Amino acid sequence: MNPLTSPLLTDLYQLTMLQAYVEGDMKDKAVFEFFVRALPEGRAFLIACGLESCLKFFEDMRFSDAEIGYLKQSGRFSPALISYLSDFRFTGDVYAMPEGTVFFADEPLIRVEAPICEAQLVETRLINLMQFETLIASKAARCILAADGRASLIDFGLRRAHGAEAGLLAARASYIAGFIGTATVLAEPVFGIPIFGTMAHSFIEAHNDEQDAFVDFCLANPNNTTLLIDTYDTAGGARKAVAAAKILAKKGIPVQRVRLDSGDLLALSKEVRRILDSEGFQAIQIFVSGNMDEFGIRDLLAQGAPIDGFGVGTKLDTSSDAPYLECAYKLTEYAGQARMKKSSGKVSFPGRKQVFRKYRKGRMTGDTITIAGDLLAGMPLLEPVMVGGKRLAPARTLTEIADYTREQLSTLPEELRDLTAKSSAYPVKISPALERLKNETEAMLTNS
Repeated sequence: MNPLTSPLLTDLYQLTMLQAYVEGDMKDKAVFEFFVRALPEGRAFLIACGLESCLKFFEDMRFSDAEIGYLKQSGRFSPALISYLSDFRFTGDVYAMPEGTVFFADEPLIRVEAPICEAQLVETRLINLMQFETLIASKAARCILAADGRASLIDFGLRRAHGAEAGLLAARASYIAGFIGTATVLAEPVFGIPIFGTMAHSFIEAHNDEQDAFVDFCLANPNNTTLLIDTYDTAGGARKAVAAAKILAKKGIPVQRVRLDSGDLLALSKEVRRILDSEGFQAIQIFVSGNMDEFGIRDLLAQGAPIDGFGVGTKLDTSSDAPYLECAYKLTEYAGQARMKKSSGKVSFPGRKQVFRKYRKGRMTGDTITIAGDLLAGMPLLEPVMVGGKRLAPARTLTEIADYTREQLSTLPEELRDLTAKSSAYPVKISPALERLKNETEAMLTNS
């Protein structure tokens, strides 16, 4: 069993519900929608991400002989369910916002239409993938807005991510949001994401002389010459980097950049820039890491720090200030009848939905959530991506998704580009048609 692709990577209640559906001969089409109930504090918008991961999961979802064997020997499940799962394939239709789309609370990102057992069984993994990748893409987009084209950003977060898959998917999500690459090597062969790396303090410490360490590293890595200069004294490290750069230049090896990872980064970056420039090394860039996030990037650049790039790690890959989404995957229709949840604080809107977005002079001005089939002014955000369990088009490349995300961010109104903006700054309305359906469904539930 592959633990990351197995359909057993789910909650037990998905299987117990399937057993009840199978035993009760419930086979009608169900409609489920994934949405975020409320944006986390500190988020004025989110970036939809994770669709490709979900579609691949839907396409590949199978129960192996070993997995069926486990279910049999567990003694929890009926022969009827075991037989159903042995031949399981996802045959549903999927509508979704394209990855990279800006979205807001209550707006469905994905709508799944399938026989109820199929639509139910994908719930746990769909939420798992969509929540995480959306969180990271949204955090990364804020870093991109903070940099505002003045510095390049690289994902440095694998070692602090909450598991290997999280680190790999964070590389994907941050690249979609506009990062130029990642330090995670596996992201290159799996996703085609450019990889970047520097050097560790341990390499410096293992040498008796810092300058010798710089020269040795660059001789061994002539195409990856970034020198970590703050192991001992940053200004002293910068001077030794200059001395090493002169030696290396004679061998035809240019030093590309120096890296700072600690201390007063504003003052140190200015001092290092002065040292490099005074020795004629204006082309050597300054790269900074160490607990970076969108606020640190914004503040350093606003104060004139001569920084060319940032490595963003722990706070990105854990989305530290907003580590989860209040999201849900809810039944909105079954057997042709609109359905909804009425629990206190968790009321959901019934029926299949669409979101229309209006623009003025290239900037988004407001969204309206309505029932599918309603025709409103604006651009519809959900589009069909899978029919009968088959994709309607080949997967977009990450470069294409990243370009689309950049276009989406360019349409943000100025008030949403501020890192302290509130989600209430952007209007999201419920259409009269959806309000009527909600009232009709509530009345049906009251009378049933």
